[in-house]
Amino acid sequence: MIDLDSARAILRQNDQDGHTVPTRGLYPFQWNWDSAITALGWLTFDEARAWEEAHTMFRGQWDNGMLPHILFHGHSESYFPGPEVWGAKAAIPSSSISQPPVWATAINLMLQRSGDAARARAEARALLPGLLGYHEWWYRDRDRDNNGLVQSFHPWESGMDNSPAWDGPLARVPEVKWKYRRRDLGHVDKEERPGRLEYNRYLHLIELQKKNDFDPELISAASPYRVVDIGTVSILHRATRDLIELCRIFGQDAAIPGLESELARTRAAVSACWSGRDRCFLNRDIIADAPLAEVTTGTLLPLFGLLADDEQAGAMAALVEEWLGASNFGLSSTHPASARYEPQRYWRGPVWLHINWMIAEGLRAYGYDDLAERIRSNTRKCIETAGGYYEYFNSETGEGCGGGNFSWTAAVALYWLGR
Repeated sequence: MIDLDSARAILRQNDQDGHTVPTRGLYPFQWNWDSAITALGWLTFDEARAWEEAHTMFRGQWDNGMLPHILFHGHSESYFPGPEVWGAKAAIPSSSISQPPVWATAINLMLQRSGDAARARAEARALLPGLLGYHEWWYRDRDRDNNGLVQSFHPWESGMDNSPAWDGPLARVPEVKWKYRRRDLGHVDKEERPGRLEYNRYLHLIELQKKNDFDPELISAASPYRVVDIGTVSILHRATRDLIELCRIFGQDAAIPGLESELARTRAAVSACWSGRDRCFLNRDIIADAPLAEVTTGTLLPLFGLLADDEQAGAMAALVEEWLGASNFGLSSTHPASARYEPQRYWRGPVWLHINWMIAEGLRAYGYDDLAERIRSNTRKCIETAGGYYEYFNSETGEGCGGGNFSWTAAVALYWLGR
């Protein structure tokens, strides 16, 4: 059995006056998609605090609609790169990239499962303009080829920072030459984190954003890194469906045709990312004009996004069933047959509970309830085996990896595993 009292205690422990840090020390600020997942956990025992999480995040929204991937609400010496490296001029110091846009889905789920319908309607209505602005930003500034497949300019924007899927595009990025001190290695074993070479290139991409004054046209033209991350495309597609539902509920009918048009463009274009051989949708390197032939849990997220047809969903379900045979703890973030699979290193192989949840939800939507339940059962084993709520879990041993007392892991347990 998993200890849900401990999960609640972790959220309270990581509560910082209206926002929840992922974990103390390693991640001492508010992260975008972490915060959305964490709000679902708060919903199960403190609904007011769940809505506060959302409002705090959206107070950091840029004027152009972008919702940053980090809001630096205070000062901390335990994290690098901080706001002085990002150089963004915003009301709340922030990074200059976003993360997979799961917020509209989270808000819709919170509205559906609220224990106080009147309050939930008022809260969701107040958040709707920010959600609309955020989705408008994605489709305006990141749909560079006007085909419904939004692009990412930094691996961190995918949320799956050092996935081997990004190795090829990242290899084109120059390394920074200036010296810096990483703070993450003071909290986590280096064998569980991205390498120095990757960090040098991550920082170059941050510098490129600053040099181009955060202008999407200039960045797109200058960047050596531009990818279609099928995970982000899928999460955005699902969230736009949820946003349309919110618009219908709150009488924002004028926004619906434009959003439906965006959905149609994505549906029409996504088939080009399908790989029958790999039985999933592959990411794409825009500059090389080529698919990124690495099978990861991100390449399964079109199930969550409801972007697969029935035949494609069946092929992905068969892939998932085989994939689960390699681990007792859910789906490794990189397929175990990959030459670049590492079961303990960040997004190169460990199990992440919120991704298991998304894939299981997608499988249920396509009628694969038994397979979804198998993922859910295996996911519980991560917490039971590790004896705690870690950032991620070794996909072969179940050992807890990364940060401990981790907010979105506790939240997934409360929202999904505990029900």
